[in-house]
Amino acid sequence: MMSPSRYRAIIFDLDGTLIDSSPSILHCFDRAITAAGMQPVLPLDSSLIGPPLRQTLMKLAGSDDPALLDRLVDGFKECYDTEGYKATRVYPGVEEMLSGLSSRSIPLAIATNKRCIPTLKILEHLGWERYFCQVGTLDTPTPPHPDKAALISFLLNEMGVTADESLYVGDKWEDGEAARSNGMPFAAAGWGYGEWDLVTKPQDWQIAYSPVALTKYISS
Repeated sequence: MMSPSRYRAIIFDLDGTLIDSSPSILHCFDRAITAAGMQPVLPLDSSLIGPPLRQTLMKLAGSDDPALLDRLVDGFKECYDTEGYKATRVYPGVEEMLSGLSSRSIPLAIATNKRCIPTLKILEHLGWERYFCQVGTLDTPTPPHPDKAALISFLLNEMGVTADESLYVGDKWEDGEAARSNGMPFAAAGWGYGEWDLVTKPQDWQIAYSPVALTKYISS
């Protein structure tokens, strides 16, 4: 029998934490930029995954022209929201981790910079709707949440739990900062896109290098 969790709720980032969506996202970035008759000014690699869509396209285009960015956003959405999202890959061990945590009646949620439409499509495609009691994206409300820290705060309130008794799991430094701004414990998914240095990371942040290790930490 598994021991009780130290947390009353766990909130997960999505890209780079539960799923590897980089091949499909980078493909659709390239399609959008190329269709606009441009070349990306930055390498198309996994370091681009995570920030809001428009912010990333602005960096790739090297321009903040609103009309151009509207075209690029529309081009990306046409690619990703129809077929691209289906190429999403699940990190090894994540399915078993989610199933195990869910079976122990630990409330699970998602807080992601990813837009709402592809997020929900991916969860349906993977059959993961049953695992999460809340799915939060920056663009869920109108007006949108200003950042991930505000999104996490909203989800904590919706779930009826306090920050100090919950855990946020993400793969990048910015995820840890979003958790910290809420006074919330943070665990880094060391298998994701982020690069983690045991020397420079804050001492109160945990690093798990596999979903199995994360599950053990949650249960310790």
